[in-house]
Amino acid sequence: MKIRVLSSKDEIENLDENEEMVHLAFRPSNTDIFSIVSKCTNLKALHIPSSYKRTLSESAKMFLDMQGINLLEGDVWGHRKDINEYSEVSDNIYNRIKELKDEGLSDDEIVDKMKKETKLGPDFVEFLIKQKYA
Repeated sequence: MKIRVLSSKDEIENLDENEEMVHLAFRPSNTDIFSIVSKCTNLKALHIPSSYKRTLSESAKMFLDMQGINLLEGDVWGHRKDINEYSEVSDNIYNRIKELKDEGLSDDEIVDKMKKETKLGPDFVEFLIKQKYA
């Protein structure tokens, strides 16, 4: 899965309408979130650092919930925006989730294991499982 990384508010106008997941590397306002959702009609999730998520208004969270858009917590570790505007979830992550599924682990057990094995947040791993196996 490709994750479009936005470093500033100025990049919102350059978003493709088909983006499914956007990582915000800046503290978004309610207006920024509304603009992103309006621009990206296929948006499934917003991914933001935990410090930004804690300061997000309840109305913004409620708006995303009403739109059916997941609000995920985390960072895109080691991503160089100057090289590529997208970060990508490695096939290794999906392969590991599949291995754990094949071993008969529940989604909660997979989330716990993946949280320990990777730097991915639990809500992000849960989102990946739902996208791939729902």
